[in-house]
Amino acid sequence: MSYFDNIRTFIRVYELGSMSAAARDQRISPAVASARISQLEAHLDVRLFQRTTRSLTPTEQGQLFYEGACGVLEAVESAEASIGDVTDNPRGTLYIAAPLGVGRRLIAPHTPAFTAQYPLVDVRLRLSDRNIDLTAEGLDISFFLGRPADSNLRIRKIADCQRVLCASPAYIAAHGHPKTGAEIERGQHNCLNLRYPGATEFQWELETPEGPQKFNVRGRIECDDGDVLTDWALAGTGIAMKPTFEIAEHLRSGALVPVVEETPPLPVQMACLYTHRRHQDPKARLFMEFMIERIESAIRATEQS
Repeated sequence: MSYFDNIRTFIRVYELGSMSAAARDQRISPAVASARISQLEAHLDVRLFQRTTRSLTPTEQGQLFYEGACGVLEAVESAEASIGDVTDNPRGTLYIAAPLGVGRRLIAPHTPAFTAQYPLVDVRLRLSDRNIDLTAEGLDISFFLGRPADSNLRIRKIADCQRVLCASPAYIAAHGHPKTGAEIERGQHNCLNLRYPGATEFQWELETPEGPQKFNVRGRIECDDGDVLTDWALAGTGIAMKPTFEIAEHLRSGALVPVVEETPPLPVQMACLYTHRRHQDPKARLFMEFMIERIESAIRATEQS
């Protein structure tokens, strides 16, 4: 096995605190991950982790080796990136994260074209509406909607995306057509909320004549998948707040109708997060530029239609 593969596996085991999680992350079996750690320990003649049936904890030697190992791996990646810059032929694997709606509609459709243009680059695309920890999960780039919490990361803004509060004609017929956030707040409307472990947003921020204002909303069902909220809204279950690009076809067909038009939602920022080191990697930089150009075009098209 490659010594560098052993180091990469050690770093992910250290960061994730689990042999099986690191194996999944590296797309190898737990047995291979364990073998790589054992080989590394035999080479260094130290124990890097204390293992029990329930836990895996770095030893003092493991903590010391982690700092050096990260430096070694960064140096190798930097050298590979320099070669990629010179040859205009980037190589390696990119780990990309995006919200479900963004990923399905704006990233995934163009990924095959990117890998066709750069045949030595592999892409691992992970889609989730939960908060993503770019560093802990070993990602190169994370696309997001909203406000990022980690100020230590670099942000590349892509666009301000229009949002709309919407419901089906059947829901409006049964429950009325609210015009303002105040009507939703004091009414008996079922608001469909995007919630996931660690979510802190329990209000909808809307534009009012007095400026942006947050409204407390209530709903009987919630989900951590934004497309499920769209399906529920289409089924007449309640009112959803959605980026316009995600539901443009349903607005055009009349399957969903804008509500609360007098106090619409504020636009939401779409951007991508990356570390300074990742931006030096030509394949990461090329992927960002490739996708941003296509995302901007797609958002303009849906918001102008």
